[in-house]
Amino acid sequence: MSKLAVIDIGTNSIHMVLAEILPDAGFKILDRFKDITRLGNGVFSTRRLSEEAMTRALEVLKTLVTLARNKGFERIIAVATSAVREAQNGGDFVAFIMEQTGLRVRVISGTEEARLIFLGVKHSIALPDGPTLVVDIGGGSVELIVGNREGLIHGKSLKLGAIRLAEQFLPQAPPSESMLYALHDAVLTHLRDAIGSFRMKKFHSLVATSGMAGNLGEVAHLRQTGRPLPQHNLATVSLKDIRSLETELARSSVKARLTIPGLDPKRVDTLLPTAVILRRLLELSDLSEITLCDKAIREGVIYDFIVRHREGLKAENDIPDVRRRNVIGLARRCQAPEVHSLHVADLALSLFDQTKREHRLGQQERTWLEYAAILHDVGYLINPRQHHKHAYYLIKHSDLSGLAAEEIDMVANIARYHRRALPSLKHEAFDCLAPRLRRVVKILASLLRIADALDRTHFSLVQAVNVRFRKQITIEVHLTGDAEMELWAAKSRADLFEQIFHRPVQFSGVLPETEPS
Repeated sequence: MSKLAVIDIGTNSIHMVLAEILPDAGFKILDRFKDITRLGNGVFSTRRLSEEAMTRALEVLKTLVTLARNKGFERIIAVATSAVREAQNGGDFVAFIMEQTGLRVRVISGTEEARLIFLGVKHSIALPDGPTLVVDIGGGSVELIVGNREGLIHGKSLKLGAIRLAEQFLPQAPPSESMLYALHDAVLTHLRDAIGSFRMKKFHSLVATSGMAGNLGEVAHLRQTGRPLPQHNLATVSLKDIRSLETELARSSVKARLTIPGLDPKRVDTLLPTAVILRRLLELSDLSEITLCDKAIREGVIYDFIVRHREGLKAENDIPDVRRRNVIGLARRCQAPEVHSLHVADLALSLFDQTKREHRLGQQERTWLEYAAILHDVGYLINPRQHHKHAYYLIKHSDLSGLAAEEIDMVANIARYHRRALPSLKHEAFDCLAPRLRRVVKILASLLRIADALDRTHFSLVQAVNVRFRKQITIEVHLTGDAEMELWAAKSRADLFEQIFHRPVQFSGVLPETEPS
């Protein structure tokens, strides 16, 4: 199965999800990690990420990257949102992350953030035909999205994040009347303008994502029932409960807020702006409750990755071994005849296994032979004439991840000698190999030459081969039809094989009806 780690570097917190991508193009979350780093503290007034916040965030990122890689998650996607994109030193921070962890962070726009959030929501909640309003309240921005089961209709990013509002309007707790008035006025103005710009003004429902809304839902549920919220996804919070909590938060000191059951202490200053935003959205939309969704940008990144890499992920699922997958990928990019190439590989490996007591080569050499067989015809992409030489060039200069440079040299040389000239010290690429490796190329090329010849017509007429060693070598060729062309080609390509094994070779065709019962 394919593995993907997604890291979301937000204004308020850093999240990581570890996901296993499934064959049906879905995914399963294996683990989640979160640290409220408050990276965006002070950034909206100073326009700079503080040294302290960057150091704190970097330590968290180092831990998460190490954890992901230790669990086998080599593919990591990292995105950063409003705090980093608005900070004048955001680029320096991203470069520093790359230098310290090797992690490439993509700083996304507000529009892209809205798109990814909606992707996460759309695949988590059964949206109706009519428009749904989705809100994600982050630390620096609020993403306001309109969509339905068909897809996203509108998306806006507003500078109304809970940390931003707390810093700008709520310097003390409890806030003064004038502070609250300024907060309410700013929120109402921005939200009314945003909704006014949408084509539709009536919404089927309001869906709220993010940890801010989730914590508000936890507090409201505890106040109503005395029990923890059993599940965030699809839980609802009424306008009445939001108004009640907003009133209590607005009247409370920090110390008093910390006694509220369920309130996350790290959100003690951001839950009030969150309540104000949600209340205003419900009032403007003429709705009576919000529906919580526990999927957002991180899940959206996963779905986006799956859509963009569907073919590659299918290949990963079909061919789990990265080396073999990259070899087959090169063959496909070069439009090599895949059925023929794989059939030749099967015949070559069968010859290898049955001659092992003579050549005494091991698993590594067997793998080189398989890869060379799969790639032996890639040179046709350049020109059928001398395609064996073109195959050498393409293999040598392609990015075959997972193969060492010496292994690529070996595969390229073996493929180069699948036809025409025999290995010779006159050929620079062969001469450059160590004597031991030159011997290996000769042995494996001798097997590949015969295997390729035994599928001369590309009709897979040769079902299997059986090698018998006596004074001469007999290769019994089990056929499914008339294969005179294959037998003729195999005899003409047996020269190197006879040199290597110091015996003449005879080919014997066996048709199904003549086989012993």
